[in-house]
Amino acid sequence: MRILLVEDDALIGSGIVTYLKHYGYAVDWLKDGSAALRALQMDEFDVVILDLGLPKKDGLEVLREARKSNGKDKKVTTPVLVLTARDTVDDRITGLDSGADDYLTKPFDLEELHARIRALQRRFVNRAEPTIKFGELELNPAAHTITVGGNLVNLPRREFALLQKLLENIGQVVSREVLSQTLYGWEEDVDSNTLEVHIHNLRKKIGLNLIRTVRGVGYIVDKF
Repeated sequence: MRILLVEDDALIGSGIVTYLKHYGYAVDWLKDGSAALRALQMDEFDVVILDLGLPKKDGLEVLREARKSNGKDKKVTTPVLVLTARDTVDDRITGLDSGADDYLTKPFDLEELHARIRALQRRFVNRAEPTIKFGELELNPAAHTITVGGNLVNLPRREFALLQKLLENIGQVVSREVLSQTLYGWEEDVDSNTLEVHIHNLRKKIGLNLIRTVRGVGYIVDKF
């Protein structure tokens, strides 16, 4: 999963980045509202974590502009989790009515933040169940486990994230670019064959026929 974090507090931001990367998320971190709005209008993310008290452009302004379509810039539909110290009922209502999907006040627990991210992503891909089941394979994002025929399969965090992205798009080709962005942030150097290596490893561990290559485009998990 690729996450855009918009937070100007260095201590909070670094803590979130370290925590989420431990679970295999690709996290891009920005520290001002203007840069965040440009990134949202130019790039694709799975979830946005947005602070409200930002320099250059307030978080609510970023949210309102991102959610509207003016014919020039695209309308951003990415789930947005607002992180803020503004904790009155009126503040929460304003944030939600401005286009936020969830609201978490500071200080917060990182495990709760993680759970809310998972819930947002489930809703965005129209999946009500907490686990993803496909034949004998079951992927549990919360426990970060995969079983095949009831047997536990150990996957490194990036292979886990790659498989989850493919399983959330069963029957659809996921491009190489999207898959790479799921695994790596802006500042990470990636070799040209890294994605192929991950796919090769996944096939060895969960079955050669699960993931099909669409040459020149990407990869797909076909429907039964």
